[in-house]
Amino acid sequence: MKNNKICNPKKEVPKGILLNDQDYMTILLNNLKCLSKDMTVALTEASNSNLYKEYKGIFDNIIKHQRAAYELMFKFGWYSLEKAEDKKINNLKNELETQLQDLN
Repeated sequence: MKNNKICNPKKEVPKGILLNDQDYMTILLNNLKCLSKDMTVALTEASNSNLYKEYKGIFDNIIKHQRAAYELMFKFGWYSLEKAEDKKINNLKNELETQLQDLN
């Protein structure tokens, strides 16, 4: 069986009831993800262009920090990805192409 996991060596952290660096980073990343989703709603519902510009600056800052948190977690091996098999990619591509044709 092929290993489809893409990750860096895991930086070990203390186990136990107390929060460790990985726990804090997981909480931070999850909160930033929620904030970016909420800011997307705020952007689409902004009542005027000045408010939209203000929200957009906040949103850009949030996603910048979200990306930095993700990259740090990936660097320490606390976040991993799975490499998709070619067959799975092709099946999804075909499915999406069929859905697109059905829309036309």
